[in-house]
Amino acid sequence: MNSKLLNRQSVKAEALRLGFSACGLAPAEPVQEPHASHFLQWIQKGCQADMHYMENHIAMRLDPRLLMPGVKTIISVALNYYPPKLAPGISMYAQGQDYHEVMRARLLRLMQCIHAEGRCFVDTAPILERYWAWRAGLGWIGRNTLMILPRHGSTFFLGELFVTTEADSYDTPLDYTCGQCRRCFDACPTGALTETGIDAHRCLSYLTIEHRGPLPEELQLQDCFYGCDRCQKACPHLQQATPTSVEAFLPSEELLDMNPSKWKHLTLEQYQHLFKGSAVKRAKFNALKRNIDACTFHSE
Repeated sequence: MNSKLLNRQSVKAEALRLGFSACGLAPAEPVQEPHASHFLQWIQKGCQADMHYMENHIAMRLDPRLLMPGVKTIISVALNYYPPKLAPGISMYAQGQDYHEVMRARLLRLMQCIHAEGRCFVDTAPILERYWAWRAGLGWIGRNTLMILPRHGSTFFLGELFVTTEADSYDTPLDYTCGQCRRCFDACPTGALTETGIDAHRCLSYLTIEHRGPLPEELQLQDCFYGCDRCQKACPHLQQATPTSVEAFLPSEELLDMNPSKWKHLTLEQYQHLFKGSAVKRAKFNALKRNIDACTFHSE
């Protein structure tokens, strides 16, 4: 184990050099209140719907030292995915290649560059990612439940390094809030946003990506069949977003060339070609077809 303290500013500078949009460091401690109670209440109310994995390893989610014994520092990073062009119907985060591998490769490189030992995570372990991004000073958790970075908006993937070395200093959470703004609430077509978080039972992102089986009969999909960005697009902070420089997150020409008619006649072979290495494959072909069949396109 390397007993030398991590230099906080050097770590952050190295992360930016590697292309991350933001980086912060936090001590590996139990999740603070009221964040821990808020998460427990969300689970107890069943707002996770059929995402039963959220109910697993709760103790680890609330104390990173149980996930990785010996962890001293949590390095949180953000990577911009805001696409300059959009293929209609698909959430902004899934326009390009699957972010897991892109982020993981950069995180491993960062850990090598700072000569640290530990593990990297990209939405692959029981971690409250937005909490740690907040705790590490990257931004604040907005009323739409997304991590908002000051002067940049919310179109960012998050990742973490759990390392066994302490830092010479740690970042401080930002004292920002959404104030009285409720534009995201007003934009949500199903009322999925509540004061205690998102009720997945009514969330279009959950229903079109995670949910298996028939869609609710009363559900209306308009111009979206994989995910939903309405609460994010309604946020005034999104106006400050700049296009990503990560080529892997850009939509392919084939995807941009799709239109309502082509989507309605999507074949398995086309699905496999269009979404090779894409996060869209989280919704299997039959589920994506289910969504497309239920979707109304304004350009039709």
